[in-house]
Amino acid sequence: MNSSIELGVCAITGIGSYVPQRILTNADLEKMVETTDDWITSRTGIKQRRIAADNEFTSDLAARAAEKALAHAGLPAAEVDLIIVATITPDMPFPAAACLVQEKIGATRAAAFDLEAACTGFLYGIEVGRQFVNSGVYKNVLVIGAEKLSSIVDWQDRNTCVLFGDGAGAALLQRRTGSAGILGSKLGSDGSKAHILSMPGGGSRQPASVQSVSSRAHYLHMEGKEVFKNAVVAMGAAAKEVLGNCGLDISQIKCIIPHQANRRIIDAIGERLGAAPEQVFVNLEKYGNTSAASVGIALDEAVAAGRVQRGDKLLLVAFGAGLTWGAMVVEW
Repeated sequence: MNSSIELGVCAITGIGSYVPQRILTNADLEKMVETTDDWITSRTGIKQRRIAADNEFTSDLAARAAEKALAHAGLPAAEVDLIIVATITPDMPFPAAACLVQEKIGATRAAAFDLEAACTGFLYGIEVGRQFVNSGVYKNVLVIGAEKLSSIVDWQDRNTCVLFGDGAGAALLQRRTGSAGILGSKLGSDGSKAHILSMPGGGSRQPASVQSVSSRAHYLHMEGKEVFKNAVVAMGAAAKEVLGNCGLDISQIKCIIPHQANRRIIDAIGERLGAAPEQVFVNLEKYGNTSAASVGIALDEAVAAGRVQRGDKLLLVAFGAGLTWGAMVVEW
């Protein structure tokens, strides 16, 4: 055993997720916009999605997932040193959703901040948290990806409203001996393509006004074909690079946890990597695209289903607005 493992490395020691109770099916959407179950299913693979209650916000979803991750790890909230919430739908522009989560779960000594990398946010958060753990600054870092996307979806736009859902996934990062933990990651971005997936209104460039509201600037806007093309290329390249950096090939990966955005994108990534279908975990049909929550929810469900065992090597991969993307190899 090498010295890095003997000293302990950063690993995911607890995982948890939460989705709201309300289910919005494709049949329900047929009554809201001009679409059909067959059209949605054939083009996206989504059958239903979860929608938060009117009085349920991103920090609430995040807190529920966080509590499950801490219970899984057997760590009291009072021992958490840092909370990172990855989200594009915080309860409000400020204070950070992470601060609200800190109070909700009773993590009284924890520092807290939000991180915004859209659908890649969970991977960005884990990589940031890993640096705090590996440097010895903090022992217990809680990373949460959480979204209430139903609050920014334009329910009159049939091309986008069918895609998104609400939820949260959380991971506890700690040093652990006897495991290689997080083996490596590759993060990337391309701001020249920021326009293909964005919410134009609400910031300093276009603050709320009668005009911004009437022009529907406070809803998510997406150029679907461009997103698809860039997602497949970027995720495939990042995954191949991180596997190469770790000295691994796809046959050594027990389970691939991709961002759950579109079944066609997931299948295209699997084909590019030469992965067998049984290596790829998919829960897209139940939840739709939950942005920063997506990978965390899928990882939690893969663990609960017995698809991931101690010592297995996993590949996490995601793509989102920014543009941002990332891939990470983890030994469970």
